[in-house]
Formats: sequence, structure tokens, C-alpha cells
Amino acid sequence: MSAPDKKKLGWFWGGVVVFCHVMTGLACLGIAVSILVVCADVVLRVAGHPVKGAYDIVRITGAITIACALPLTTAVKGHVAIEYFFRKLNRVSRLVVDSLMRMVMICCLILASYECVGYGTRFLRNRQVTDTIEIPIFWVPWLMAAAFFLTAVIVVFHLVYPGREIIRS
Repeated sequence: MSAPDKKKLGWFWGGVVVFCHVMTGLACLGIAVSILVVCADVVLRVAGHPVKGAYDIVRITGAITIACALPLTTAVKGHVAIEYFFRKLNRVSRLVVDSLMRMVMICCLILASYECVGYGTRFLRNRQVTDTIEIPIFWVPWLMAAAFFLTAVIVVFHLVYPGREIIRS
């Protein structure tokens, strides 16, 4: 997005865009770490020295990658959509159905965010760690909660400004 487009959005939506890019960077980092750990584990396993905790690391980075990729995917409207029946509706019906679905998405994402905060808090309280290398994992659901909440905010943008892009693909 060019600088003038960010100014048109205002400071709040500009901050949402920045936060979305930060989440995307975390998703990219997560996939890169997963690839490196899996490749190292395969090579070292052949040599008889597997990477200790490879499963734990890949499990954490997988959750980070999936959750943190969601805001950008939503912002660029990159989700798979089946529009066969949707296209058969008239313009007003499409607007109503689309708006209702976006409101359902917002509610579900906020609920998922709330539940993730609760999971993370319980993990922190119980001092939950990964099985093999004992990395504390309370922060993973909290990061997921932030990603889900950011995605809900992006869906609000699409609901309030239909047809307008927050981030260009």
C-alpha cells in the first residue's frame, strides 16, 4: 500500500495494516523455522543424532504460522469462496447475506480470541511446557488470540467499507 493510501485510511486503520504486516512477518518466520528444523532433523536423524524437540518446535511454529497468516489472508480477501449460490442472489440479497456472514465471522473470531486468552492464562498458571524440551507455551495461545482479534478488526473494515481494500494483494 502506498503512503497516500495509508493517510486516507486514518491512523487507526494504518496501525491495523502495520500490525497485519508484523503478523505476516511472524508467519513467515514460523514457516522458515519449521522448514529448517525438519530438514535438520531429517539429515541428523540419518547420522543418528535427531534434533531434540523437533516435534515441539514444529508444533509451535505451525500454530504461529497458521494463526499469523490469517490477518493478511483476510485483508487481501484470499480465502477460498464458493460463490455458485451467492451469485444467483440479487444485489440486495447478496449484500444482506455478505453482511450477515461477516458479522458471524466477527463474533466467531472474537470468541476464538477470548478462548485463546483463557487457554494461555491457564497454561501460564499451570506452568504448561512442551513435552520434550520444556518450552513454556502460554504465549502461543496469546499470540493466536491477537491474530484472531486482528482478523476480526479487518473483517469489520470490510463490513464498514464494502468494496474498499485495506491492503492490496
